[in-house]
Formats: sequence, C-alpha cells, structure tokens
Amino acid sequence: MRTVSLRFGACILGACIGSFTPLGVESADDDASPIFGVRLPDRYRDWKLISVAHEAGSLNDIRAVLGNDIAIKAYREGARPFPDGAIIARLAWEYMPSAENNAIFGQAQSFVAGSPTTVQFSVKDSKKFANTGGWGYGQFEGGKPNRSEDLMKTCAPCHARGSSDNDFVFTRYAP
Repeated sequence: MRTVSLRFGACILGACIGSFTPLGVESADDDASPIFGVRLPDRYRDWKLISVAHEAGSLNDIRAVLGNDIAIKAYREGARPFPDGAIIARLAWEYMPSAENNAIFGQAQSFVAGSPTTVQFSVKDSKKFANTGGWGYGQFEGGKPNRSEDLMKTCAPCHARGSSDNDFVFTRYAP
C-alpha cells in the first residue's frame, strides 16, 4: 500500500507539532479555490478510478471520478463517513460523438471525451470543514482555480441534499 503524505505544522527530530493538513488543502491563495483553499493535488491524474458518468442536460459532459488511496480504501471497504484525508476528483470533458468510430461501426453509437471542461475536488477534513459536513471543495479550469466565491458557496448545500449514509458523496464505487 502506498503511503499518503501529510503536511505538518513543524517537525523536530521526528516529533510533529501542529495540525495535519492532507495534500491538496492549503491556505487560500492564487492557486487555491476560494473559501476552502483546495489546491490541485500532485499527480491526481494517476489516482485510481472510482467510477465514470455521463451528465445530461445543460452540462452534457462525460466524467471520470478518481480517488486518492484513502478514498479508494474507504470505497472498497464501505467505510462511511470517509476518513480525513480522502480526496475525490471529478474530471469532466465535453461529451462528443466520434465520427471516426461511427464510420467504422456504420451507425451513430460511439461517444468520446472532447475538450476538457472542469476538474473538481472534494477533500475530507472533518475539523477544518466542520461547517460543511467535513468536506472542502475546489473547481479548476485550465489548471487554475475558479475564483468565484458564489460558485464555491453552492458546493456544500448541493452535496447536503445527498444521502448522509454515503457521507454526502454522490458517486458510488464501480467495482
């Protein structure tokens, strides 16, 4: 099992003083989401797959939902609430028909990921994000955080409409 790195306030001769902050959560700055201070975690594209989804309606996108090792372990073991340090990523692309594949199949049936739209993160830290069910959120476009506080204010209320039995996470694990 891979070790998950944590950042500590101060470490002296192996003794750490201060609270821990999982990678992907920092103080608010130009590289972090407003309100929650979530940053793009290193190597998140290498995380394991939780599930895929197609969102219809006005979004009309295709998504891959990935998790860090803590989130994957919780999904596989059915552990709820998710433990602190769990990070869930949602990568979205335009949902596009594949003219090349459809020509081969002889009918319209193939859809693929088009241009990327957003990357979103849900970061579990029950103390830091106590007011939002233990979750902090971030949305990134083109590798940069969406700076809209109004957008970030919609994350927790939307997730609160989900099931508390699943710790307000919408995505179910696809075995």
